[in-house]
Amino acid sequence: MNFTSIKDFKIFIIMIAVLALPATLTMLTVKKAQAVIDPVAGISPLGYTWSLLLFIVPALTIIAWLHISHNEKFIRKSFWLALIVLTPLGFILDIFFGLSFFTFANHEATLQVYLPGFDFNQMMWRLALPIEEFVFYLSGFVTVLLIYIWCDEYWLAAYNVPDYSAETKELEKIVFFHPKSLVLGLILILFGLIYKNFFTHHYQGGFPGYFIFLIIASFIPSAAFFKTTCRFINWRAFSSTFFFILLISLIWEATLASPYQWWGYNYDQMLGLTVSAWASLPVEAVLVWMAVTFTTVIVYEAIKIWLSSGKRLKKAFLGTD
Repeated sequence: MNFTSIKDFKIFIIMIAVLALPATLTMLTVKKAQAVIDPVAGISPLGYTWSLLLFIVPALTIIAWLHISHNEKFIRKSFWLALIVLTPLGFILDIFFGLSFFTFANHEATLQVYLPGFDFNQMMWRLALPIEEFVFYLSGFVTVLLIYIWCDEYWLAAYNVPDYSAETKELEKIVFFHPKSLVLGLILILFGLIYKNFFTHHYQGGFPGYFIFLIIASFIPSAAFFKTTCRFINWRAFSSTFFFILLISLIWEATLASPYQWWGYNYDQMLGLTVSAWASLPVEAVLVWMAVTFTTVIVYEAIKIWLSSGKRLKKAFLGTD
């Protein structure tokens, strides 16, 4: 890990803290939660469906730039391979946990085309997942990935690694265990279990399933790839991507989805930390975009390093033939 990478990573963490501290202190002054809009009938017809344009329009714009203006084939190949790896995460979340973690009270906000999902609360499969959920996760990963690529290759290209082929020649392998990621992940899971069962004032007891899913989805790639990818990640491009996605999520989740009940949350599966000013939005709704951005960039950079090395998959990632 070079000095510039360490410095940029630390600056990003400081930026998050500087914004999060005053925002948190201000939110804590709200003593009465904003109510969701009820009844839901007729309040936002096809709202969830049309809102998918928040991801789709930026994605289509950048993907046109990527294929028209960019000559690096391995960038495009890295993009598609990363998407193939990442998209199943969102689909797995939906198919196996969507009906346990989320609720979909406002049926009129969707096309009312439903796909099956497993409901652990009732231990059965139900045809109850709006098709918009799957478009949401697919377009989400696409958009995060494309914004990072655009920032890395164009907007903030002065801060990227210019020659991956030269930089990867000395790499023995991509997978190097990063113990700090594992320790931090375990600490956060332990915190979640303790807080859920002893400190939350609402929905106390049980298992904070959604929070733990997000930690696992973020810290497994980090534990495997962070040590190698850290010096290749354009942290300024990452910061820009993160704040762009955070802005979209605030418009989407806090302003629209939560109050209009396009989707909601099963609070028995949440930590119990909520933002009253955003219709009791659980903190997981914010953390998910931190997790998605972090995981997306790490996986993309790992694939990009592999393709640049010219080695076979097993040799590149594990150092063995």
